[in-house]
Amino acid sequence: MAAALGSALRTFRGLARELRYARGEKGRPYRDTAAYQYLREAFRAHRVTSEKLCRAQHDLHFQAATYLCLLRSVREHLTLHKEYHGKGDRTPEQVAGLVGLKLPQQPGGKG
Repeated sequence: MAAALGSALRTFRGLARELRYARGEKGRPYRDTAAYQYLREAFRAHRVTSEKLCRAQHDLHFQAATYLCLLRSVREHLTLHKEYHGKGDRTPEQVAGLVGLKLPQQPGGKG
């Protein structure tokens, strides 16, 4: 099951990237946030050494990967919501453009 999770470093980097996206251009860097510092310390505390195999590390990695999936999904949902929601009624030409179609010219010079 650990193979399906990928590496812990990849998960950590993905979480750091999502924190950076969430911060946007606000004030201090994401590395100064409590969330980043907590993640860094948690991943360091649960590293596997040659002397021990830590079950807690697997649990932490699974939870982190699940949280990463949630953060990505929320960000992508917000992007899609912003793009397609609240635009009001669209003309047939606009709807056709969304799916890449071109409507034929209508007689009478309209369209």
